[in-house]
Amino acid sequence: MVNVIHLNTPLKTEELEKLNVGDKVYISGTIYTARDAAHKRLVELIKEGKELPFDIKGQVIYFVGPAPARPGKPIGSAGPTTSYRMDPYSPILMDAGLKGMIGKGPRGKDVIDSMVKNKAVYFASIGGAAVVTAQSVRKSEVIAYSDLGAEAIRKLEVENFPVYVANDTKGNDIYKIGVEKYKVDD
Repeated sequence: MVNVIHLNTPLKTEELEKLNVGDKVYISGTIYTARDAAHKRLVELIKEGKELPFDIKGQVIYFVGPAPARPGKPIGSAGPTTSYRMDPYSPILMDAGLKGMIGKGPRGKDVIDSMVKNKAVYFASIGGAAVVTAQSVRKSEVIAYSDLGAEAIRKLEVENFPVYVANDTKGNDIYKIGVEKYKVDD
């Protein structure tokens, strides 16, 4: 049975521990955008002992490079990017306090192990539904790395941003569960 859950950021460990793969979640509050180039810069700051451009504790990073906004809109189409490109950086960010990631596609074993260790969650956003996803964004502001263009870090204010739990705090992986569920024995 799929549960429907509403969460507000910053995320709390107690709430995340109750989530299971397949749960439908609506996120409200602040989330941040970042792709691989921004992730690399964030990790470099952490390794150098420098301050990040936002307080990462309890936060969510959405792996997206949104399209330009139309007049009167806070953001253009904002569909998820493939998450594995963030795998080298995600464990370090979770160790620094990141609690949620949003993207598409499966994550590597090191990332899943780090989610268990840090009580963090990976949410899947639906690829191809970028316009629907963007409708949940109320405000968008570039806060770091504007030189990266669409891949700059943005602070988004969202309301009922729709996602599904792909990896929970217990190490369950919807991408493996789904394959096993429909696997045909030869």
